[in-house]
Amino acid sequence: MRQFPDWIEAYIDYASFSEAPRRMHFWSAVSAVAGALRRKVWIDQGYFKWHCNHYIIFVAPPGVVSKSTTVAIAMDILRQVPGVKFGPDVVTWPALVTAFAEAKEGFEIGEDIYVQCALTLESSEFGNLVDPQDRGFIDLLVSLWDGKQGSFKKVTKHVGKDDIENPWINIIACTTPSWLAGNFPEYVVGGGFTSRCLLVYADKKDKLVAYPGLHIPPGIKERQLALVRDLDHIANNLSGPYEITPEAVIWGEDWYVRHDKARLENGSDEAFANYMSRKQTHIHKLAMILAASQSDRRVIDLPHVVMAHTMISDLEQDMPKVFAKIGRSEESLQVEKFLTYIRQRQTVPYMEAYRYIHSAFPNSKDFEGILSGLLKAGLITAEQAPGGFILSPGKF
Repeated sequence: MRQFPDWIEAYIDYASFSEAPRRMHFWSAVSAVAGALRRKVWIDQGYFKWHCNHYIIFVAPPGVVSKSTTVAIAMDILRQVPGVKFGPDVVTWPALVTAFAEAKEGFEIGEDIYVQCALTLESSEFGNLVDPQDRGFIDLLVSLWDGKQGSFKKVTKHVGKDDIENPWINIIACTTPSWLAGNFPEYVVGGGFTSRCLLVYADKKDKLVAYPGLHIPPGIKERQLALVRDLDHIANNLSGPYEITPEAVIWGEDWYVRHDKARLENGSDEAFANYMSRKQTHIHKLAMILAASQSDRRVIDLPHVVMAHTMISDLEQDMPKVFAKIGRSEESLQVEKFLTYIRQRQTVPYMEAYRYIHSAFPNSKDFEGILSGLLKAGLITAEQAPGGFILSPGKF
């Protein structure tokens, strides 16, 4: 018997004494439930299956919202569930093949035996977990997210040849906007990896907690154990395909038509457009998690898809901020930072502006070139004043 009517809500309440935004606790809980379910559940669409794994990446400036600590709270609970396997902290081909082989297990559905090699990958630094320059590995992650990879063979110098049957990866990791900007090549966008990620962005705390130890509620250990027991129940009592109720199907069909029309009419940059084309899959992956969080019934009801749509859409207001930085040069990012500075200040003396950006462009000719470009584009204006030029935002 479960002790909580909704595991995700119970977890959010359990973790809410920390500084992190509620949405980060929600997505940490989602990753934990996905890690417990593994490849044991799916939505069958005939030509393909939707699996419940997610690639969740917390994106925030360093030291602002305790990204790593927030992830660790949920993953510490998941690690206590027997049978759940975690992958290596630093992923290389040999390490991944070994981890998959060690995670291999069978489970029963009726009279049939299914095999899975399911791993959850957790990292406080996404750059330590995945090398974005490794196109082969990025392609594998794309395939695994889609659920199309029935098996793969990999020959490595140290491990030899290994055949991994029904691999499945669930990822939760942390990074910063500047790391994404400097390390994600265009291929990661064009190849579709970023569109399969849920980028959970934050730049401010939910509340200030100087001494978290003073805010831990009584009975926290007992509550953690109860969460572990319920997650263990989910891991051992749910397997097989999920059904979608007729009401949920009607909503989904209507939404699909409206979504496709809006996507074609509005347009957007390539990265965000690729993500929007996969929003339906994101919604149904999450709907499975929400259903599993509440019941042993393998049924997705209307409230599940509606809530999944709400939570996915909640991320989208900030996604363009992250996508816009990917593939950009450091120079263009510094110019954008400089322009934001002028827009915030409204009026900035020339020398003060130069001091602000001097570390990025120590050569005065480079600075003059930037000013010239911004002035010609109408993004800033310059007026003569007694003490020198005054820079202000332009009309665009």
